[in-house]
Amino acid sequence: MFTVETMTEEMRSEVLPMVDAFYQSDAVSHPVGQEKQEQTFADAVSDDPVLEGYVLKEDGRIIGFAYVTVYYACEVGGRCLMFEELYLKEEARGKGYGSRFFETVMKERTEIRRFRLEVTRSNEKAVRLYERLGFEFLDYDQMILDR
Repeated sequence: MFTVETMTEEMRSEVLPMVDAFYQSDAVSHPVGQEKQEQTFADAVSDDPVLEGYVLKEDGRIIGFAYVTVYYACEVGGRCLMFEELYLKEEARGKGYGSRFFETVMKERTEIRRFRLEVTRSNEKAVRLYERLGFEFLDYDQMILDR
């Protein structure tokens, strides 16, 4: 049975190795250090609502994790939810759990006007999944300035 649960501090030892595996994968364009991975986990399980953490479970076992954040976007006149990260262990892939996670969040979060995520076009399996769910590419690039 597949379930989605809110991430808690007690899940640290199971989640952080998956976070590290995510940042070693083709899903990201640059490495992210251990310190930032640990800070992100701490923020996701804190009382600060800016970042929410979820675990994906199969028969009670953690098989993946996800981080999401909500923000306001003027161009849509409302709240947007950014799927920051989604990772499934190798043995859990291809079972439809990614789709089910997205569908669960999109169904429950009725206040959200736009759902957004980042993907590299070379990640063809992910692109196909997101397109099946109704996502489409934006026509502009993003720029950043880190502090």
